[in-house]
Amino acid sequence: MNIRDLIPETLQDLNMDPLWLPFTANRQFKQQPRLLVSAKDMYYTSIDGRQILDGIAGLWAVNAGHCRAPIVEAIKKQAENVDYVTGFQLHHPAAFVAAERLVRITPKGMGHAFFVNSGSEAVDTALKMALAYHRARGEGTRTKFIGRERGYHGVGFGGISVGGMVANRKVFGGALLPNVDHLPHTHNLTANAYSRGQPEWGAHLAESLEQLVALHDASNIAAVIVEPVAGSTGVLVPPKGYLEKLREICTKHGILLIFDEVITGFGRTGQPFAAQTFGVTPDLITCAKALTNAAVPMGAVIVRNEIYETFMTGPANTIEFYHGYTYSGHPLAAAAAIATLDLFASEGLFERGASLAKYWEDAAHSMKGMPHVIDVRNIGLVAGIELEPLPGKPTARAFEVFLKAYEKGVLIRTTGDTIALSPPLIIEKSQIDQIFGTIADVLKAVA
Repeated sequence: MNIRDLIPETLQDLNMDPLWLPFTANRQFKQQPRLLVSAKDMYYTSIDGRQILDGIAGLWAVNAGHCRAPIVEAIKKQAENVDYVTGFQLHHPAAFVAAERLVRITPKGMGHAFFVNSGSEAVDTALKMALAYHRARGEGTRTKFIGRERGYHGVGFGGISVGGMVANRKVFGGALLPNVDHLPHTHNLTANAYSRGQPEWGAHLAESLEQLVALHDASNIAAVIVEPVAGSTGVLVPPKGYLEKLREICTKHGILLIFDEVITGFGRTGQPFAAQTFGVTPDLITCAKALTNAAVPMGAVIVRNEIYETFMTGPANTIEFYHGYTYSGHPLAAAAAIATLDLFASEGLFERGASLAKYWEDAAHSMKGMPHVIDVRNIGLVAGIELEPLPGKPTARAFEVFLKAYEKGVLIRTTGDTIALSPPLIIEKSQIDQIFGTIADVLKAVA
């Protein structure tokens, strides 16, 4: 039986009531549903047969474009061969090949990967690794984490705790990790509005870490976690010298530095990882999304060799790290990751993204002067267009732009009152023109 035979072809035949959608206004959506039934390369097809240009790579994730044949075939063949093997005291070859392919493109000295199933799981895993690493070194007092205001690190309790997006935290505040503090964010419209690439102002904000060290003492701090480019909060690009200063302070005090690259990984900033784009090597990197081109859920924590070797002590038959997931390194996910990483390499997609960055930047900054626009931010093939909120109605203006752009055949994303864009790396210049041209038309039309 073909699963497509079970899916209604029209909205009238679809019962939407049982499903509770994530990060969605469910009642509004079910009144005006936006359903996509197929995808290929740069486009989705809606249930009413319209072509929708994907300006957000699904959700920062489909970097090689949709339904790419090598990835589809790899998943199919793996499913026909072996559907599941546990990673606990057993495994299958594809997981090892996927890890080897992954560490080929990581920063020098980061040669080991621990597979998980999502960015949220990757963050919680990295936090646990940091605690266990310090304990293994005889510094078990290092239990405090430092996150950052406006940071997004997934929806696990660990990730929410180190994250700094108020809407994600307020309902769950009573159950968050208690041993956490936060750096200030770097967003400043007065100093940095309409910066192209990295802003000039703001590197000094990294010095706030020294103040937190003075407050808590370095002997109690396990790790600092930041997104190199803060994505879900509205594309906040790091000021020049900011990440370098964080690295310097962490090294000085023996604190691990974690880069959350769930969004910035796999060519989004012009290099395999933003760590390479900015020339700053962390101790751990979390990644997910584009690792499998979003075809099968998978994430990973990539660690410095020294961290891995610290765990590999004691009797050889003992478990070094009491952590993992039922689906860690799942065969289908591993097959998708191998095919995806090979496709990135064979088509030179990271290089392609880098070559389009200037054209993308110019197109993004053409939005300056459009109605309601108060800032434009960009790096690589990422852009944020911040809008002036409607008085007393935060997020309403941006959401109206999202709906009208969708009606015109372009998929964008909004977070707060910022339009966030991150297309597949296979995008053509004409499609870049279409995305920003559509946004411009919509901005002129909205209240």
